[in-house]
Parts: sequence; structure tokens; C-alpha cells
Amino acid sequence: MFRLALILHIFIGSTLAGSAVIAALVLGQSSLWGILFAALVGFLVAIPVSAWVARKLYVG
Repeated sequence: MFRLALILHIFIGSTLAGSAVIAALVLGQSSLWGILFAALVGFLVAIPVSAWVARKLYVG
């Protein structure tokens, strides 16, 4: 299940990080640190999300 979560994290992490960057840009955060912070937050939020999705896929 751990390998499945890692593979899912690649896709879910990039999706959530991209969405967070777009949301930061819409809110007017055009500085480098604001964009990097948004990407990091999206990437970190994807960790429990990918674990939850992997658990749901693995168990059935």
C-alpha cells in the first residue's frame, strides 16, 4: 500500500500544489516566497490525501 500511496502522491501532490499556486496568484501573491509557500502547502496537504485514497483503493 505504501508504494501505491507514493505513486498517487506524485499525481495528487502536483495537482494540489498547482491548484494552491493558482489560488495564491488569484489572491495577489505574486512574490516568489508566496508562490513557493503555496506550492509547499499543497504538496504537504497531498500526503494524507494520497494515503487516504490509497487505503480506499487497496481495501476496496
